Parts: sequence; structure tokens; C-alpha cells
Amino acid sequence: MFGRLLPQEGRFFDYFNNHAEQIVLGAQELAALMEDMGNAEKHIAAIEIIEEAADKITHETVAQAHKSFITPLDRDEIHSLINAMDDILDTVQDVAECITLYHIQRITPEALQLANVSLSCCTRVKIVVGLIANMDNASAILQTCQEIDRLETDADRIMRSAMSKLFRDERDALQVMKLKAIYEQLESITDRCEDVAKIVEGIVLENA
Repeated sequence: MFGRLLPQEGRFFDYFNNHAEQIVLGAQELAALMEDMGNAEKHIAAIEIIEEAADKITHETVAQAHKSFITPLDRDEIHSLINAMDDILDTVQDVAECITLYHIQRITPEALQLANVSLSCCTRVKIVVGLIANMDNASAILQTCQEIDRLETDADRIMRSAMSKLFRDERDALQVMKLKAIYEQLESITDRCEDVAKIVEGIVLENA
């Protein structure tokens, strides 16, 4: 019932869904980059375009929140959610930029694994964002948030294993520093997804 009564003024759910689509596209490009380093420039350029599109959506959402008389969610929740979503893509872009800045020539299987887990997290962010327009979806939303939490835990485990292997086997100190930074940023993508999940959980628990 609550979902059918949610005010729809301001197209906020459209903004959330459009931004979530950009998040998934960015994560897909990042995973593709990890598998196709020979075309790194192409994938990195695509990520930059996606991040710029998401920034525009973020700005439009914030502007709409300020001028709308009625909003479907509390204005602070709108701000928190769209900014947390934007942080995901900012972190995706950070990884891509570090690959360029550090002149990374080869990607380890662990980095690819982290990129794929990040993509899975981002896909679930898109799912939960697509469901929040109707609080009849509360159970499915909370279940998907739990999946994001489990994936974040998986990413932590993968990163710890990757770090252990890196410090044990890599003899080039500079390469150790570069890959350590890449691993940490890749894992941070799942942290940012978890931030979104926590905000959505709060919205559900408050409004369902």
C-alpha cells in the first residue's frame, strides 16, 4: 500500500535508476579493462564518459530536491543516496586512472576477480535502487542488500589473499606498491556499494 502512495513528483526514481545504469556500465567497462589491457585507453575513456554522465544525473537530482515541494523520500535521504551512488563510480574511475598513472602493464587474476565481484555488487545496487519506488518490495530489497554485504565480505577475503600472495611472491618493490593500491581501490568499490545498501536499508526500515 505504501508503495502505491509514494509521491512521484520530481522524477527522483528515474534519476536513481538512470544513475544506477551508469554504475553498472562503469563496472562492466572496468571488468573489460582488466581482461583487455591492450585496449586500456579505450576502456578508460569510456569510464570517464560514463562518470561524467553520472555526475550530471547527480547534479540534476540535487537540484530537483531543492526545488520540489513534495519529495518521495526525505531530502536528506535523497542527497545521501545519490551521493553514495556517485561515490561508486568515482571509485571505479579512480581504479582506471591509477592503471594509467602507475603504467600498469599486467593485471593479476586476483585483480580481475575483484573487478568481477565489484561488477556483481554494482548489478545488485541497480536492482535495489529499481525496487525502492514501491515499499511492497521491502523483503526483496533487504535480501538484495544482504547479497551486497556478502559480496563485500568476499571482496575483503580476496583482497587479503591477494595481498598475501603479492608480498610473498613479488620481488619488484615498485610493482608491490602499484598492485597494492589497485587491490585496495578495487575492494573500495564494494565498500561504496555497501554504503548504498545501508542507506537503502534505512529507507526501507523507516518507510515500509
